[in-house]
Amino acid sequence: MRDTFINDPSIEAINNKINQDASLTDKKIALSVELVTKNAWENSLVTQLDEIPFHYVGKGEQCVVKTELALAKRTSQNASIILLEEPENHLSHTRLNQLIKCISEQYAEKQILISTYSSFVANKLGLGKVMLLDNLRITKFSELSENTYNFFKKVAGYDTLRMILCKKAILCEGDSDELVIQKAYMQLNDGRLPIEDGIEVISVGVSFLRFLEIADCIQTKIAVVTDNDGDLAAINKKYENYIGANQKDYIKICVDDVVDTGTLKIGKSDYNYNTLEPKLLKANGLDKLNRIFGTDYTDEDDLRKFMKHNKTECGLKIFESSEQIEIPEYILEAIKW
Repeated sequence: MRDTFINDPSIEAINNKINQDASLTDKKIALSVELVTKNAWENSLVTQLDEIPFHYVGKGEQCVVKTELALAKRTSQNASIILLEEPENHLSHTRLNQLIKCISEQYAEKQILISTYSSFVANKLGLGKVMLLDNLRITKFSELSENTYNFFKKVAGYDTLRMILCKKAILCEGDSDELVIQKAYMQLNDGRLPIEDGIEVISVGVSFLRFLEIADCIQTKIAVVTDNDGDLAAINKKYENYIGANQKDYIKICVDDVVDTGTLKIGKSDYNYNTLEPKLLKANGLDKLNRIFGTDYTDEDDLRKFMKHNKTECGLKIFESSEQIEIPEYILEAIKW
């Protein structure tokens, strides 16, 4: 009975038409029957994907097919506005990328309103089109520069919505900085993580200025924790729109104003005494860090080399340590602000 049904010319015509129109899934969609019992034929018409009944496929695949069917309706095709709620639900990163690309290309002529908590969706569709709804207030991001739009669109891995939706954010350069900042916050706040108080600590690489553009739109408290790299003049030049006479109430640039020097070289290059790791050694001393890292260096330069080549591992051991860690003042400034 099932084979007879599937091979019926009318059903074949339906299945051919379904697969001609489908574009968001690469699986074969077919109308079939599921004959569980001999008297259940009245309710046995089912949709299949690669011969798997529709209700047995993953929720993500179901969402994709349902979205395709909804957008393929004649009423949707004639509509000037399409409302799409949280397309990221149940989808892997790769599948979500395919869905967003297809929607943005096939329905570009329509006005599409998408609600989302996914930074990937917001970045891919363009931060310039984002509207933040908060306490009956609408914030638009149309003032961002075109370079910033394109940057987040092409490098969509950045957690922009984490900053947009938080109460306060602390921006840092790398994973080890993020771990140390969280440890410092916990020491000052009875063991609570920053996120438990609505504060995001976000590693942004070297893209501080692009995130500060977003901060100018939302005017949420943003602290930047950055190394001086031995060149305070370069830091002042980089953040000239956010310090001194241009200081903004909602943005604070936190940097160590002491430039340390030394004779250590790594290969043929001079060692940078003005990053997080040497500042931690300066604040805590050789013996304490040896205990925390499980090392037995007798020379500070040897420990500096170890920390340089094991940044994330050292940051994790500091985060997990039960010892009281002395935190450089510029990091504490960002936390207390």
